[in-house]
Amino acid sequence: MSTLILTAHGSRDPRSAANAHAVAEQLRSLRPGLDVRLGFLELNAPHFADVLAGLPDGRDAVISPFLLASAYHARLDIPKQVAEAGALGVRQADVLGEDARLVSVVRERLAEVGVSPHDEELGVVVVAIGSSHAAVNARTAQVPAMLAAGTRWAGATIAFATRPDPSVPQAVHRLRRRGARRVLVAPWFLAPGLITDRVSTYARENGIPMAAPLGAHPLVAETLLDRYEQALAEETAA
Repeated sequence: MSTLILTAHGSRDPRSAANAHAVAEQLRSLRPGLDVRLGFLELNAPHFADVLAGLPDGRDAVISPFLLASAYHARLDIPKQVAEAGALGVRQADVLGEDARLVSVVRERLAEVGVSPHDEELGVVVVAIGSSHAAVNARTAQVPAMLAAGTRWAGATIAFATRPDPSVPQAVHRLRRRGARRVLVAPWFLAPGLITDRVSTYARENGIPMAAPLGAHPLVAETLLDRYEQALAEETAA
């Protein structure tokens, strides 16, 4: 038997941990018999290092990062903790990334707040976490074009809730200059939390509707399983 270690960032906001637990349950439901274990890199229990330490001897395991971008935690933090734990037989799957299934979830979240793909006066700001690595931000910046494909919107653009520019206000201004008479915020976040609350406060104070994050959607779990299976296939091929 192989183990899937769903590895989440961790947050002081209990909604974030609850979302990760919900996704872990979806994984178990989608793949009965798969040993799914949830570990947090910080702030929540169980800690990722403790999950690694609790693996049965000789058990193959795949770390499935519950992360959208291949930034610090995926590239440095997880490998460092695996090395420190001396975990053998453990491989790391890719992050969720700019998967078309996740973009379709964002479309569902927009539909939930009444967005039409035919609204020619609408501008959509996709808000994400920024990274210190330009290549990571460039990949994330592909999401608005994927989201707007096939629509008649006035435009869609990226904004970063942390570093770098454009900020959410800058992105809103950019869309209005392009002719958008209405603007809406679409979070490129896996769960609600402290950062999305800050974005929500800005949106509310400026009369801008905001959709929900991706959340525990079945397509999120499906994408995680796909990353897990890709990691297993790569190991077999090697």
